[in-house]
Amino acid sequence: MFGTCTILLLFFLIDTISTAAVTTFPRATGNVTYTNARILAQNEIFDGAMRRFDRGRGACKQQVEGGKADAVFILENGATLKNVIIGPDQAEGVHCQGSCNIINVWWEDVCEDALTIRQISGTTRITGGGAKSAQDKVIQHNGGGTIIVTDFYVQDFGKLWRSCGNCGTQYPRHLQLNGVIAKNGKVLAGGNGNYNDTVRISNTCATNVNSICDTYKGCNNGCAPAKISSGPSNVCLYRTTDIRC
Repeated sequence: MFGTCTILLLFFLIDTISTAAVTTFPRATGNVTYTNARILAQNEIFDGAMRRFDRGRGACKQQVEGGKADAVFILENGATLKNVIIGPDQAEGVHCQGSCNIINVWWEDVCEDALTIRQISGTTRITGGGAKSAQDKVIQHNGGGTIIVTDFYVQDFGKLWRSCGNCGTQYPRHLQLNGVIAKNGKVLAGGNGNYNDTVRISNTCATNVNSICDTYKGCNNGCAPAKISSGPSNVCLYRTTDIRC
């Protein structure tokens, strides 16, 4: 039987090694260019075998707002995308129309957004993978429900996650970050206090990131949402000890 000291040591080791984000972007095993967005049907599982997928040269228009037709992949409810590299020649990355699973997906150069979530409710899980060179947002949460991000790496970014500040239909949106490693960014997460958003952060490393979490007052009429505060709040539910490297 294990003694008390051994059990405590095991818990300590589990806690300290639970950050498993990989910080080296993988090499592509091949290249695939789609003329149109690849649609994954409900509950479909797509394994990209670490190939690079894009929409062809010139597809990225920087911060020009696009739509799902500009995505590389469109995932219907319950679909899973895994072992994929999203190349720089694309505009909208991945769109989830419902709850989806994103496993070991890497964005080499985010254009407008890396991942857009449109689920009305439910939970989307992002496990492993990473993104870099996002002038603005990596994850744009336009629908409702919960997003759980585990062991994800992000560098050179504007915001890792933003709850839509001015969508015509607003929802409570919830984010959980665990085991994330972030370098050289403006904001990890931003949520709307007046729509009851929540951001929970644990076991996350942030280096040269200006703000961990910002609280906004959102709207539903296309306005410019106002930032209320930075740091722990009724939206930003974390402690300074949750951010460690």
